Amino acid sequence: MAAGPGLAALAATLVASSASLHTALPRWDGRRALPGAVARPVLAQQVAERRLARDPALAERVLARLPRSLARDVQDDVLAHRELARLTPARPLTAFRVGRALPPATLLGLYREAERRSGVDWEVLAAVNYVESDFGRMRETSVAGAQGPMQFMPSTWASYGNGDVHDPRQSILAAARFLRAAGWPDARRALYRYNPSRAYVDAVERYAGRMRRDPRMLRAYWARQVIVRTPSGDRRLTHYGLR
Repeated sequence: MAAGPGLAALAATLVASSASLHTALPRWDGRRALPGAVARPVLAQQVAERRLARDPALAERVLARLPRSLARDVQDDVLAHRELARLTPARPLTAFRVGRALPPATLLGLYREAERRSGVDWEVLAAVNYVESDFGRMRETSVAGAQGPMQFMPSTWASYGNGDVHDPRQSILAAARFLRAAGWPDARRALYRYNPSRAYVDAVERYAGRMRRDPRMLRAYWARQVIVRTPSGDRRLTHYGLR
């Protein structure tokens, strides 16, 4: 798999989708409905990167065909997905429950509020929210018993949370308080206490790094579909109406 035409097609998809997003993201403020001009290239990019995450040899060859800055961005996404996939085994479709996420502009306001209160970078809070629950879309309780948009165990919520663990604002503020107490501004130390896995820490830092380089990536990540791994393969759980 992935001889000549396959490599060229994947590289072309990534270049074209990146160019389309560069034009479309500044025109969408994250408050209005998700435009097709954002959703379509985001999905093309997401599908291509998931394929590369499953095949390291293919990823290496495709990355070599990309412009340097794009290769860095795609590599961060691919490695983050690959690292997280090792932590989350395939589950039956019935294990998943999906709901609506707050608009990205609203979420950014919550991350920035938490940053002002705690000093924890908003990009890290956004990356944790993305990794833990796809910005609040994934509503199931984890196998370990964690709940809410930032996935708190009941005992940890009792120490750092206020009110409803499922409330996005309260959950984000609690995550910021936890990370501050866990060693922030040493980000790796604090994130490791949040989830004691180096793969998890690496993935969060890669997503946060992309948002630091380009804050519009918050809107791009938010626009991605919820695609989950099941024993029978990947399944898409969301489909956004386009305009």
